[in-house]
Amino acid sequence: MSKKKHFELDQPLRHPDHHRPVSRRDFLGQGFRAGIATVLGGSVFSLFANPRTAHAALSPDLEAMRTLCGVSANGAGKIPFICFDLAGGANIAGSNVLVGKQGGQLDFLSTSGYSKQGLPGDMAPSVTDAAGNSFINTDLGLAFHSDSQMLRGILEKVAPGTAGAINGAVIPARSENDTGNNPHNPMYGINRAGANGSLLALIGSQTSESGGNSMAPMDLINPEVRPTKIDRPSDVTGLVDVGDLVGLLSQEDTVAVMESMYRISNAKLGKVNTRVSNDAVIKDLVKCGYMKSADLADRFGNPSALDPALDPDIVGPGGIFSSDEFFGDREFQKTASTMKLVVNGYAGAGTITMGGYDYHTGDRATGEIRDLRAGRCIGACLEYAARVGQPLMIYVFSDGSVFSNGMVDDSAQGRGKGVWTGDNQQTAASYFLVYNPAGRPQLLGGTTDEQVRHQQIGYMRASGDVETAGSPAANNVNQLVQTVVLNYMALHGEQGSFASLFPNHGLGNASLMDSLTAFAPIR
Repeated sequence: MSKKKHFELDQPLRHPDHHRPVSRRDFLGQGFRAGIATVLGGSVFSLFANPRTAHAALSPDLEAMRTLCGVSANGAGKIPFICFDLAGGANIAGSNVLVGKQGGQLDFLSTSGYSKQGLPGDMAPSVTDAAGNSFINTDLGLAFHSDSQMLRGILEKVAPGTAGAINGAVIPARSENDTGNNPHNPMYGINRAGANGSLLALIGSQTSESGGNSMAPMDLINPEVRPTKIDRPSDVTGLVDVGDLVGLLSQEDTVAVMESMYRISNAKLGKVNTRVSNDAVIKDLVKCGYMKSADLADRFGNPSALDPALDPDIVGPGGIFSSDEFFGDREFQKTASTMKLVVNGYAGAGTITMGGYDYHTGDRATGEIRDLRAGRCIGACLEYAARVGQPLMIYVFSDGSVFSNGMVDDSAQGRGKGVWTGDNQQTAASYFLVYNPAGRPQLLGGTTDEQVRHQQIGYMRASGDVETAGSPAANNVNQLVQTVVLNYMALHGEQGSFASLFPNHGLGNASLMDSLTAFAPIR
């Protein structure tokens, strides 16, 4: 194996046992396209500074109108939500996030079970190395394999203080291999649970119905909040056009002009009788139109400070990404654009699709390199949330998974781990991480034994396969989405409303839903 050349980071994956890629999803999964989408027309103005930073503040009378007109700089005030859709069937269980038997993550599988998940016997989490060190890392609360490249990427981007305020849970759950037909994407459910943005409800890096590679459950789709395609800074800066007035006047003067237009129009409306039954409603709509124009100029009138590429917390000497990283890797630009909108409350939730995760290429190095980049993108979102001072929920999933036949890749990038031999939905899992500025989210349960069972929702057999009776999510992707949404609502203390919002759910009664919930509320 040491002589086998691995695939480079953005090199397409060609599988002799797969048909030639013909669909968008095929191209994504095998890395023939890395999430690139059609460029939509953009405005001449850039967009978005931190909404919690003072601009040319509106006058008090207009500030009061913001609430009346439904204008909020922070969206619906819910916890920002970002999901990573790793197209093609990435490994999550074992070699990245540890998954155990009924006793939780550290209720160890058999040696052959870990081998199937890409870990040779001398790297199984149940053993220690020659120096007496275990292969378990809990820096993020959730237990990862200590040599997980996804974990390594996350820890590269988050500060130690940020890591200490993160916790997570893993959900062993089967899903079909190499297909976007899995209804994996939870964003419509997250929106129904209350997530919304001040400009957009949902965004996604693909132009699909879900905004990602995998589908959304059909019963959750709401055409009114279909995700807007965002996968680069120019998509962000093209969202709002505040008009040429900003180019002629300062931002402060522009806001003043907009306020004057509002007041003049308001005064004239007071003297007009429209002679229709909805006179007051019509006048409110007109007033709110002028109010929103003033609000746009107030919040988005600065054409230089609002581009993700110009945010010093994102790019530059003190940024999460160096200039070389950001401008040299489209996946970093895509991630930055999404986190800029979602974490700051401009969008309620976003999907970041990363292609090329169908990496059963007969080596291990190809998958390790791609897992590392995914980890860096996940870590960037978490660190940006910390810098902005906002909580954040990250959900990571993939369509299917992979297995190893036990052969080892001893190359420098293979790291002595098992090669990925082929697809296997039996080894699949998803996981989520939650950042809380107030401190690490607390697992439910009064004892350690109870808490570890809340951190792993379901379990695997000793053989390394998902136990399909382990949870409602284990063998039903629709119910996996419901489980994720339930946990999002629980972070707000709103899980009691789940059944009324999702009357056709399959998660069972309140007692069972409690067992599917990981954390105590953080908001």
